[in-house]
Amino acid sequence: MSMIKLTDSGVVLLNGAPVPAGADLDKNAAREKTMAYSILRAHDKSGGEGKMHITFDAMVSHDITYVGIIQTARASGMTEFPIPYALTNCHNSLCAVGGTINEDDHAFGLSAAKKYGGIFVPPNQAVIHQYAREALAGCGKMILGSDSHTRYGCYGTLGVGEGGGELAKQLLKNTYDIDPPQVVLVWVTGEPPHGIGPHDVAIALVGATFPGGFVKNKVLEFAGPGVASLSTDFRIGVDVMTTETSCLTSIWETDEKVQAYYETLGRPEAYKKLSVTDGAYYDAMVELDLSEMEAMIALPFHPSKAYTIHELQADPDRIFTEIEAECNRELGGKVTLDLHRSIDEKGRVVCEQGVIVGCSGGMFENIAEAAAILEGQSVGDGYFDLSVYPSSTPISLALMREGVLAKLMEAGALVKSAFCGPCFGAGDTPANNTLSIRHATRNFANREGSKPANGQIAAVALMDARSIAATARNGGVLTAATDVDYEVPVRTYEFDPRPYDKRVYNGFGRPDPTVELRFGPNITDWPKMSRLEDDLLLRLCAVIRDEVTTTDELIPSGETSSYRSNPIALSEFALSRRYPAYVANSKAVRALEEERRTGSVPAEVAAALEKVSGDPARTTVGSCVFAKKPGDGSAREQAASCQKVLGGFGNICYEYATKRYRSNLINWGIVPFTIDRDEAFDCADGDWIYVRGVREAILRGEETITGKVITADGVRDITLTCAGLSKDERLILTEGCLMNYYAAGYGK
Repeated sequence: MSMIKLTDSGVVLLNGAPVPAGADLDKNAAREKTMAYSILRAHDKSGGEGKMHITFDAMVSHDITYVGIIQTARASGMTEFPIPYALTNCHNSLCAVGGTINEDDHAFGLSAAKKYGGIFVPPNQAVIHQYAREALAGCGKMILGSDSHTRYGCYGTLGVGEGGGELAKQLLKNTYDIDPPQVVLVWVTGEPPHGIGPHDVAIALVGATFPGGFVKNKVLEFAGPGVASLSTDFRIGVDVMTTETSCLTSIWETDEKVQAYYETLGRPEAYKKLSVTDGAYYDAMVELDLSEMEAMIALPFHPSKAYTIHELQADPDRIFTEIEAECNRELGGKVTLDLHRSIDEKGRVVCEQGVIVGCSGGMFENIAEAAAILEGQSVGDGYFDLSVYPSSTPISLALMREGVLAKLMEAGALVKSAFCGPCFGAGDTPANNTLSIRHATRNFANREGSKPANGQIAAVALMDARSIAATARNGGVLTAATDVDYEVPVRTYEFDPRPYDKRVYNGFGRPDPTVELRFGPNITDWPKMSRLEDDLLLRLCAVIRDEVTTTDELIPSGETSSYRSNPIALSEFALSRRYPAYVANSKAVRALEEERRTGSVPAEVAAALEKVSGDPARTTVGSCVFAKKPGDGSAREQAASCQKVLGGFGNICYEYATKRYRSNLINWGIVPFTIDRDEAFDCADGDWIYVRGVREAILRGEETITGKVITADGVRDITLTCAGLSKDERLILTEGCLMNYYAAGYGK
């Protein structure tokens, strides 16, 4: 796409513009001049050598994750929250699954905020990231969130999304340990045309960078003359979607617009100017020309499946044929996606649902401009419907006062409260085999709530709120906002803090140890986890050969997340929509290990170990998953903890899609092995992998370990890699999980 150009070589900023880096440049020293490193080093306790050891200024969690995090930290000796920690209730606040489960968790969250000195944001007051933006962000700060879309870079804040184990470490006053990351310059020029919104830019950016891993685990640094043309709402709409590029985090230059934003929030002290520095080195560059942007659509089942709307309108048959083939391979024959059903007799693409929602879509300007497009129009009385979710109560209040919500409702749209559900399958599930267009963050398979195992599948395509409104105005016929005549009235977001002042409990710095935690019947403690013995015998319980395996496949989102506070109940859903045999397979292996620990050697284990002269008394038996590239998507630690609860002790892959999933595995005592892509991994369910001396190898920091593959046909060697572990990570793995690590006296 001409609007985005990638440079996969180093550049340096000279005289306010990027130029190729010279061969004699000290890259490490020049990288320290970036905005990213100025913030990272201010939070780094390492002294500048080796891994960074980061402490954060604040943390955020929502009601899928905070119970497990607090339970982990409590079991590890936590007595109070050492930094501001906001518990929001935006993921399971409207679900009708599990009876009292959701509200029981909310009551637990409020009692924990009172007991440990936290911040509790009641259900539907705000989505997690909007509350963090309005109440916690600040220039030069770092925020850690147990949600992958923890991104506040355009407000001058480095936001990192990780699994719950990393938040538990911060609650226990330990650090977030990472290798010093590479930094990629995103050089922004031009100004977006009329009708182009942040999701158009974001989809184009993801489409250009994700497929080849161009920015994976790197920091994106946004700068250039085009930044000034964007409002802060526009910037955050792009920034929050950088998660889908697989980058580590992001940071932007700040200016008078960001200063005005903090003044509007009543926190002017949170602003300081951040700008790029001459001499700063970047490992790569993305050139983003806003003036060339077109209205975009991301087709199923990934935000990187990027097309212009005009391209799809011109040739829907060809594009849908290609996308259907990819999607149906991913669905594995359980159900068939038929996108051609969405082409009408005139050859037009017709959608049956529109949703504007969450941390990406539910912003003031997105909704105001959608209302301008729909003013005096109608969504019609056909199959198409439109739902709009402002991302916080203050935004809803401002839109109400401006008359924006009235215009939407007059056009036939439904206006709802702050909620993340449609982003992960817990709200607005569309009809089977229909096309839903959403200004949301993800469009993975069945993330919209359908159940392929029950013969259901729907399709979500990501679009900007403006083009969704244009499509709604056209009765569901796919329409780019750039093709619609409308005027955008000048509207300014006036933040009113009173909804937060009156409903949010802010107990930071005032813990009350006399408060009793409120436990509902579904809230259970973590089961006991065993430590890693000298040797390891892994049985393959799921072999997945898709190019990418998402977190939503490892542990489905939607209604299953209502059981997130009950580790054993939730584990029953592990890989249920992708590899249904996994749970039973893994439980059988767990039973073998439980028998072995009693001193009795199961016949299957004895037979496998006999082939490699292994000693059952010193060999942990665990289950294992092989996938080519697992862990794309959500930060939810349940993707790993469920494997552990079911007896998991190792995973094998070519590469991990995200750092956060690999970190989750480590914190739950699952050894994150990788193998070379040239290795012919022709193993199947039921085959064994034996690793002699694995405990000592991990403790010594050996990164390459020789294992044995045991099949019915014989035994052969396999080269396993476990690279880049810190000393603490090695101890967590050998102790069996993070809680065992603390119980053994480490990290205190």
